[in-house]
Order: sequence, then C-alpha cells, then structure tokens
Amino acid sequence: MREILPALRRWYAGGEPFGLATVVSVSRSAPRGPGAAMAVGPGEEVVGSVSGGCVEGAVFEMAREVLADGAARLHTFGYSDDDAFAVGLTCGGEITVLVRTVSPGTDAVFGAVADSVAAHRPVTVATVTDGPAPRGATLAVWADEAAGSLGSEGLDAAVAADARGVLAQGSTGMRHYGPRGQRREDDVSVFLHAFAPPPRMLVFGAIDYAAAVARIGDFLGYRVTVCDARAVFATPKRFPEGVEVVVDWPHRYLDRTETDARTVICVLTHDPKFDVPLLEQALRRPAAYIGAMGSRRTHEDRAERLREAGLGEEQLARLRSPVGLDLGARTPEEVAVSVAAEIVALRWGGSGAPLAETAGAIHPGGPAPGGAVSGGSAPGGSAPGGSAPGGSAPGGSVSGGPVRGGTGTPAGSAGA
Repeated sequence: MREILPALRRWYAGGEPFGLATVVSVSRSAPRGPGAAMAVGPGEEVVGSVSGGCVEGAVFEMAREVLADGAARLHTFGYSDDDAFAVGLTCGGEITVLVRTVSPGTDAVFGAVADSVAAHRPVTVATVTDGPAPRGATLAVWADEAAGSLGSEGLDAAVAADARGVLAQGSTGMRHYGPRGQRREDDVSVFLHAFAPPPRMLVFGAIDYAAAVARIGDFLGYRVTVCDARAVFATPKRFPEGVEVVVDWPHRYLDRTETDARTVICVLTHDPKFDVPLLEQALRRPAAYIGAMGSRRTHEDRAERLREAGLGEEQLARLRSPVGLDLGARTPEEVAVSVAAEIVALRWGGSGAPLAETAGAIHPGGPAPGGAVSGGSAPGGSAPGGSAPGGSAPGGSVSGGPVRGGTGTPAGSAGA
C-alpha cells in the first residue's frame, strides 16, 4: 500500500470513499505478494496493482460493487485448465484478494495508519477476512497503543498481541482464531499487515555511479542516503529528490548510524583512505548486503588491508566485491542495474541465471532467506527484506576466497 498512499490519503482527507483491494494470501507462482494493493477512487480512478495485470479488471468490478453496497468481499483467483485466458492467473499461481470500502465513516483509524506509514512509524493493521466476525473490520496496532476493533474484546486482545509480534519481525500474513480470540480455534481468519520503516540503503561516494544506484535503490523501496566527505560532490541537486545527502567522512557517518539485517551498504568511493576504515566497520555490523566497487586487483589490496586491521576470513566473505552481477555493464545506469540485481538475488536466494535456463516456480513462495519479509508493501508489492548477514552468494562463492564475479569498475578502470 505504501506506493499508492498519497492518493489514498488525499481521498480519505477529502471524505471520498474508495474501494481498497489487498492481496491477503498467495500460493505457487503468484506475481504479487501479500499486502499488494489496488484502489478504486473518485471518478473510478485506479491506483496500484494486485497481480501485475492478470485480474485487475475483475478486481475493479468488485471494488465498484463494494462501493455500491458497502459489503466487503473476498475472492480467490487462480489458473483455469479449461480456459487459461479467462479471468485468472495464467502464470499458474493463486491469490486471494479482500476488497473493502474505506472512508472516514467506515474506517475511522485509516487516517492514523496512513499518517504512521508516511512518517515511517511502525504499525500493524489487522483485518478480518473470513469467519464469524465482521469481514473488513480493522484493528490498528502500534507498539504502545491500538485503535479500532474486530468485533470482540477477546479477539482484539489476541490479535493485538500477535500484531506486535509480527511488527517486531516485519512480517505479513494470515492468522486464525476463535470468535473470542481462542488460540486453538481457526474459525476467524485475520490478515496481519505490518508496516515497518523501509529498509535503508547507504551509498558511500558521491560519484555518477552513486546517483544511478541511489535512483534504483529508491525505486526498489529503500530509504537512500548518499555520504561523501567531499562537499563539492555531495550536493542534493546531483541526486534524485528524496535521497538524503550527507557531507561527512564515510566511516564517521556509519559509526553513528544504526544498521540492521535489512540494510544495504554500497561502497563506491574507490579510494583506500575512505574504503578501508568504512569497510572495517561495516563488516563488523549487521547488514543484508555489503558491496564495494573496484577491480579485482583493487579488491585484493583492500582485502589485505582489512586483514591487517584484524578482520577474519568469515567477515571478509560477506563483502560483495567486485560489486554486482556480470551483466557486461558499462554506463552508471547499467552498473546500477547490475548492483540491484545482485541485491535482489541475495535477498531472495536467486541464482542470477536466465529464467529460460532454470526450472520450477518463477515466483517461489516463502520468506526471504535469513528471516521474515520486512517493510510492509514496498513498491512492487513486496517489502524489501534481507538475508542474514553472511548469506551465501547467488550461485556460491568463487573458490579461493571472498571475491565474487561482478560488474566491478567502469569500463577502462580494470587493474586500477
């Protein structure tokens, strides 16, 4: 929902009802994950997507019906062997979508939830999808308060406790309860949608490649910060709107910045006086991805300096260097795609191989390696999560040490 939030907040503030469709469960090769959202607002304006185009027409009609009679609807879309091109998922997956009306009169807590998501204040929204409880009823749960109701005090209490748990994990999914919140019953289905703050991408080195990486990081749903000690390069006008630009020594900035298992760190400074102190710190703290630009010779020199600083081979094995997947990239934008591809592959355990050469599900289910999916509904429908620090490289590491084949440096800089 995060990507369509501006439109939803505008409609809600204006008292305009809208139909909100949310993916609440998926199976097999579904194109969008739980939490993906689409809304139909005033004048039948449509924002968002629940399936990448497969069932949006049918969901649009459901939203019109919901706006007309106010009754929330739940529908499962799947593949039809008899007619693969009828309304359904031709990819072979299955998604269940809840459509409900949202307005100040039908959902009094939506405004507070939207404000929290916009301000990066963690909140979980619990919504009844099925069973002997009001379908579409919502309960918003923050770390220290809750608002709304699912129909009974017992159900509210049980769901609030679970909602705080998934908020801490950053996960999203279905839970089942008895009508009064009984743990051993499953009559009532409740969708818990956690909106944790977006994961961070820290880009060090305000060069042209940093601008391209920052742009694609923002597109992927990261909260991006670019840091460089050189004020002449670290200027906001050189970077996309919304990207934070900091003038400071990279290692000093990282020292005062919190990271977690979802954080992406891209070191593009390509200068030992910046790289080594920064990487010495980065490789000792939690992060989903730590990549450094440079040729293979630069990497070997950098790795030896880090060993002299006291880092062990297990810590060095976390370093993705040369940075990126081997796409033959040359321009800053192409290098950024290469880096983003490696981040996504590591996050979800992808091989980096062409899909035409692989078998099995294209959109495998389950959480990201190393933990639950985090960040709520990021652009694209899924929350940017992360592998546990030190996760294996897509396709495994290159024998002989921590070097991973990648894009490395710009064309012409090999052997620098």
